[in-house]
Amino acid sequence: MLLRTNRYLAFGGVLLFLVGIIAAAAALTRRPKPVTLPEQTPIDVTLDQGLASDQNRPGDHFEATLSEPVVIGQRTVIPQGAHVEGVVVDARPSGHLKGRALLQLSLESIDVNGKSYPLQTDESREIGGRHKKRNWAWIAGGGGGGLLVGALAGGGEGALIGGPIGAGAGTVAAYMTGKKDIHLSPETRLTFHLAQPVTINVKS
Repeated sequence: MLLRTNRYLAFGGVLLFLVGIIAAAAALTRRPKPVTLPEQTPIDVTLDQGLASDQNRPGDHFEATLSEPVVIGQRTVIPQGAHVEGVVVDARPSGHLKGRALLQLSLESIDVNGKSYPLQTDESREIGGRHKKRNWAWIAGGGGGGLLVGALAGGGEGALIGGPIGAGAGTVAAYMTGKKDIHLSPETRLTFHLAQPVTINVKS
């Protein structure tokens, strides 16, 4: 009887040992595995808020959402919908007659499985349109109109007077309507690229 009891105890001990090994193996299988995203990996995001060259300043932070999953081989390293934070690197409003608008952005971090990972990315740069051709059209148009009005009103002398007045009016029109700022609305999609590799813990 004692021998049989000892056998049962021994069998039970072996069984518990095997259960422990299986549980440990399962835990190792479920443990997140580090995956390194190489430099130049694209990070596609959708803005959660609007940004503008005449409203934002360098150092302002913004929020975005990952619009495409980041996949290495057959493994999804960062799922679509991950929360992303970025920073305005530079922002310059458009001038009225000269000075192109600039809006320069970069990503700072991304949340994956409840953990935030710092990012270093290249900078997405938006540059506003040039003023010169449009301004010359306004000024030349104003000058031509002034010449016509001056000629009708007072002949040659009127044209000499009307030309500068018309050009001045065209300059005012160019000044009043010439700003070309950059406005990115919410849901705008932007693509950044990693400037440095980043290691993400991926669930098995």
